[in-house]
Amino acid sequence: METSTTKQLFSKDDLKKLIIPLLFEQALAITVGMADTVMISSAGEAAVSGVSLIDMFNNLIISVLAALATGGAVVTSQFLGAGKKEDACKSAKQLIVSSVCITIGISILVMVFCNGIISLFFGKIEADVFHNAVIYMMISALSFPFLALYNSCAALFRSMGNSQITLKVSVVENIINIGGNALGVYVLGLGVAGVAIPSLISRAVAGFILYHLLKNPSNEVHLLKEKFRIDWPVIHKIFYIGIPSGIENGIFQLGRVIVVSIIAGFGTVQIAANGVANSLDSMGCIVGQAMNLAMITVIGRCVGAGDSGQVRYYTKKLLKITYLCTFMVNSVILLCLSWVLKCYGLSPETTQLAYILVMIHNGMAMFLWPASFVLPNMLRACNDVRFTMVLSIFSMFVFRIGFSYIIGVNMGYGAIGVWIAMVLDWIFRVICFVGRYLSGHWLKTAGLSER
Repeated sequence: METSTTKQLFSKDDLKKLIIPLLFEQALAITVGMADTVMISSAGEAAVSGVSLIDMFNNLIISVLAALATGGAVVTSQFLGAGKKEDACKSAKQLIVSSVCITIGISILVMVFCNGIISLFFGKIEADVFHNAVIYMMISALSFPFLALYNSCAALFRSMGNSQITLKVSVVENIINIGGNALGVYVLGLGVAGVAIPSLISRAVAGFILYHLLKNPSNEVHLLKEKFRIDWPVIHKIFYIGIPSGIENGIFQLGRVIVVSIIAGFGTVQIAANGVANSLDSMGCIVGQAMNLAMITVIGRCVGAGDSGQVRYYTKKLLKITYLCTFMVNSVILLCLSWVLKCYGLSPETTQLAYILVMIHNGMAMFLWPASFVLPNMLRACNDVRFTMVLSIFSMFVFRIGFSYIIGVNMGYGAIGVWIAMVLDWIFRVICFVGRYLSGHWLKTAGLSER
């Protein structure tokens, strides 16, 4: 194990304070998502269809916004690691203003071209589904700037190692969301609007709470009271990380839509099995999703401190934690899988297929997911963003989409073939990302010297 001559930047307690709230926050998001689905279903099939279609588009926008926040988190973490607290504070306002302004522009475009976007993405759909989709998209678009505000502020708190604040605010946000959904759907009978409006309100409340908390000068990173001026070098640093990550995330979400469309051609049984398997798969990736956020903060600090030894040390440490926890969580899911699937009330054929799909995903995730998805965030924190972008896009189109057609469609394996293609995508990513890490090229992009 490599050590550094300098004091370790994160103690065990520091890592616990950062990681554990992130785990709860990810688990909360998934659980609330499941509850939302149940509530929406009572609004009718047209409402469910409209919401599910627009959620695919929303996920595309959300992934791009998350990438901008990631860019800000990397820059701020690097400033903190270098001991440049004033620069870190200045970068905070640059991130918030730039991301909110960009998102306002996106929201306006989405609202103006709403009908055309729906037709472009989803083709000709039934009139009542289209009507519900328009309502949901218009209200969702209004919430994008508030989501950008929340994501930016949350990323800044995480860069300070303070993920407890984001967890607490997330709890408040989701209470408002679920309570509002129940009121809007069950009591007021507002249908799709009853689901969309609470999301808008909860995102606005969460964003403004975090923004207000960031004004506290006792925070390591806080919003300075000085007049705002665009700092192009800082904006460039944020966009240098954020834009490639945004392109990568956007293409990944687009690829997922294409894969879903492939599975849609296999019939009702395979569509249902795929949907159930996806919900269980997300539970198996909770630890990895949390560690993705932690990796940005920890490695960003190490890069800012100019300590390659600690970059290696914490990369290995966080990956070990991710592998151990991912193995434990997925082992429990697989052991309880037969019992869990009975709760869905599926046909025997659908249950059997869902069982196979979850076994493929969660069984292989224990060995491949951390190196495939958590390790790249170490590279991003080292400014090696172009490599991760190009590699991820190439792997998505060649392996996940290309082999889905070859194995799933041409060879006749259906949804199982699509999920095998996903595993091939993971294997290729692991080989390339581990190779990139071992090559040490990230030292150059991070401006570090070998220790």
